[in-house]
Amino acid sequence: MKYSNKHAIDRSVAGIGEQNEGSLHAALKQWISEPGDRFEVNMSGFLIDVVRRDELFEIQIKNFSAVRRKLRALVENHRLNLVYPIPLEKWILKIDEKDQSVISRRKSPKKGRLIDIFDELVRIPDLIEYENFNIIVLLIKEEEIRCDDGKGSWRRKGTSIVDRKLLEVVSETCFNKKSDFLQFLPTDIHTPFSTKTVAEVIGCPVYKARRIIYCLKKMKLISQVGKSGNFLLYERNTST
Repeated sequence: MKYSNKHAIDRSVAGIGEQNEGSLHAALKQWISEPGDRFEVNMSGFLIDVVRRDELFEIQIKNFSAVRRKLRALVENHRLNLVYPIPLEKWILKIDEKDQSVISRRKSPKKGRLIDIFDELVRIPDLIEYENFNIIVLLIKEEEIRCDDGKGSWRRKGTSIVDRKLLEVVSETCFNKKSDFLQFLPTDIHTPFSTKTVAEVIGCPVYKARRIIYCLKKMKLISQVGKSGNFLLYERNTST
């Protein structure tokens, strides 16, 4: 069997897939689209994935830093939705460099969680202050295509990631206001709390808890109130 990188989407939808984009990005664009939407629209010098009347949708499958300037420029005058997929389940397809034949297909042991949004949110936590800025997180099942070309990361033993394909959208979570992010901070958590406390209660590594704390602090949802040993202590702001 040979791998084909043609987007598994409906090409009859005008404007979809006309840019040089990966399969996952194109499929998500179709998934969020509605009749009458416009695609790849130039606004204020930026290309927008989907425009629905006065509402903008920007799909970013990784690295919020790459679109930070675009988001900050557009959020001033538009209702802006940032769509971000997190792989709840991932299948890894390895193909041969020469003939594109499938070498292997296996399920990755890694499973994404909703809190993974903070891995990228640390780059733009200030944008949550805007009332017209929303984040739409999609938990998905995907297929990651890797080529055995010897040019990739040593962690992947030289294989390169050449494409990602959408298999299924499992759930959709919309963060329409900054207080929505308090769902990651259990109401019964002992106060004051540290990053270590948050990590234990949520069941995540301390480094990820640090990202959660950093974002919530930038959103003015929590404040530092003291220190215990090597850990800073925080509590919820009463105004939130």
